[in-house]
Amino acid sequence: MPGLSFGEDGALKPGEALSLWHDVILQSVRRAGPDLSSRQLAIMFTVYLDPPPHTVRGLAATLGVSKPAITRALDTLGSLELLKRARDDADRRNVLVQRTVKGSAFVHEFADLIVASSRGMET
Repeated sequence: MPGLSFGEDGALKPGEALSLWHDVILQSVRRAGPDLSSRQLAIMFTVYLDPPPHTVRGLAATLGVSKPAITRALDTLGSLELLKRARDDADRRNVLVQRTVKGSAFVHEFADLIVASSRGMET
């Protein structure tokens, strides 16, 4: 794998960024565990990296997709025990999306894949 190099602005060059992402995705699908879609990953990263609370409505707005699309993704993520949903006690109309121990482990392992892949590209 070629070494990482950065432009004058300190950013990865486009080809290197794609190569890094390619390696991360390959490692992700090769390992045991769930093979998540881009939408599911975006939801996971939003819930685990942005401060709570998270709602279906809020996730739909943040990701720019419909509430039914978020609901379908949450159905899968919930069945995998990566996220869970609960009614908001303050406003029973809202459904809160909450973190789980298994989901936290998944996100940390994914971050480790990114770090390991980036180290593999260093010269």
